[in-house]
Amino acid sequence: MSKQTVLGRVTQLAKANINALLDQAEDPQKMLDQLIRDYANNIADAEEAVAATIGNLRLMEQDHREDLDAAKEWGGKALAASRKADELRAGGQTAEADRFDNLAKVALGRQLQSEKEARTAEPTIAAQTEVVAKLRTGLDQMKAKLAELQAKRDELVARAKSARAQNTMMDAVKNVDVLDPTSELSRFEDKVRREEARALGKQELAASSLDAQFEQLDALGDDAEIEARLAALKD
Repeated sequence: MSKQTVLGRVTQLAKANINALLDQAEDPQKMLDQLIRDYANNIADAEEAVAATIGNLRLMEQDHREDLDAAKEWGGKALAASRKADELRAGGQTAEADRFDNLAKVALGRQLQSEKEARTAEPTIAAQTEVVAKLRTGLDQMKAKLAELQAKRDELVARAKSARAQNTMMDAVKNVDVLDPTSELSRFEDKVRREEARALGKQELAASSLDAQFEQLDALGDDAEIEARLAALKD
């Protein structure tokens, strides 16, 4: 997988519009579950590719440091050889001095080559450093998007459960409607009221019969008083 391909995938996935995807889904919860799986897999793939890209960058940086170190080392060797040549030439050893000057030239050539290699690598290292920074940012965005997906899914599941519970409750209320005159509860209430009315009727009937009996007793009492007074008049 090329670096540009990785960068393109990371950028595209990080910019995905979750709400738009959900609006187009027939089953949002299933789509979220699938998106979460896809995101997790893509993040794992992207992390592996980014790690490889970072590894390559570190190798280039290491080579660059080695080229700089080599250039510095060859410069030191050239300086040492040149001084030795000057010392030998001052002592009249011209041939030997020329040999050390040649060694200084070889060292300078190696120094120049190392410097060129270091300079050549610098633009590539800079570009790779920028790519790695973008990939890191994209990965962070993908992880944030994954967290958003998971939160959306949890919210959706909770709302679905709440909606099912409300529907179940409303169905139960509808099936047991105490205000419905045709319901079993209303018919039972009517039956109880009729029984209560019948009991009240019997109580009133019994009360009226008892009053009549007491009135008869009162009438008998009056007759007895009259008879007693009549007997008193005859004595």
